[in-house]
Amino acid sequence: MSAFVNAKGRGTTDNPGNRFERLHVEIDDGSLEEIARVDEDFEEEVPKTEFFRDDAQSIITTNKSPDLGFDASLNPYRGCEHGCAYCYARPYHEYLGFRAGLDFETKIMVKENAPELLERELAARRWTPQNLACSGVTDPYQPVERRLRITRGCLEVLAKFRNPVGIVTKSGLVERDVDFLQQLAAYDAAGVMLSVTTLNTELAMKMEPRASTPAARLRALKTLSSAGIPCGVSVAPIIPGLNDHEIPAILEAAADHGAQFAVYTMLRLPYAVKDVFTGWLDRHYAGHRGKVLGRVGKARGGKLNESGFGSRMKGEGPVAEEIERLFDVSVRKHRLNRSRMVFSTAAFRRSQPGQLELF
Repeated sequence: MSAFVNAKGRGTTDNPGNRFERLHVEIDDGSLEEIARVDEDFEEEVPKTEFFRDDAQSIITTNKSPDLGFDASLNPYRGCEHGCAYCYARPYHEYLGFRAGLDFETKIMVKENAPELLERELAARRWTPQNLACSGVTDPYQPVERRLRITRGCLEVLAKFRNPVGIVTKSGLVERDVDFLQQLAAYDAAGVMLSVTTLNTELAMKMEPRASTPAARLRALKTLSSAGIPCGVSVAPIIPGLNDHEIPAILEAAADHGAQFAVYTMLRLPYAVKDVFTGWLDRHYAGHRGKVLGRVGKARGGKLNESGFGSRMKGEGPVAEEIERLFDVSVRKHRLNRSRMVFSTAAFRRSQPGQLELF
């Protein structure tokens, strides 16, 4: 299942076969290790990130999921170099002909024309002003955004139209765009959630290798909240037996850095994600494997994943209830139930100052 024995800085070395493909190639780890043992000059290729142009014809995606909290979203990228071992979005890459493992974090689809598409769609009469979730599938502030600035271009368009946007990210890069976010926040049209899974830098580096450090995410939270932008923390995912004990400390740190509200989701392991995540456990936390998977099973009706609406985000049973109680107590203690991201479309406009809007 592995394509590389040594993939430093990656969330996984595994690349499970695409479930939609009948044939796939598997490279045996043992074979590579044996070659390296007998051939002193052998040097395994380190997997590099490749970027591909995504010729998208639209940028706004809608859904009818009752437990997502939004109906429309935009994703400037498909695939994510952050490489989070647990990422529920990995299977989406299989629809592109890639794999959910290493391909997901090394083969990134880039929607270069996302700002232009967004402007066209917001200007259309059929567009009903509503909150847009910027993420939903992959992080809009993954490393390449620093250079390409596609997410920033989309925020500029959103500020022009004053269309509300909610951002979820694991990157401190979001504070770069405080200017557009501040403009939107003045019309109750912006909010940001920083996803903080752990305060343990060593764990974060292994589990989310190319995301910002926990300290950098908290700094971004403070920068944005100080600028008057509604901010919260997302403890996602909670992995029973690995990071659930950190819930009180994460919420305390988030509150100290200006968070106004908090949410969480339970670990989800759909399709190939379960293989990627269990492989990650075997490599980094083999001693926790039984405990983690056992507790996940107890929160998922004896399975590693439950996709049903109503339970997929939080789980069910004693383990899920225990986590929910701990989270709720910590939220109340640190006053992270003061507000939520409430968006207004009252200021939305299709025309710019000085222009006449045709009816």
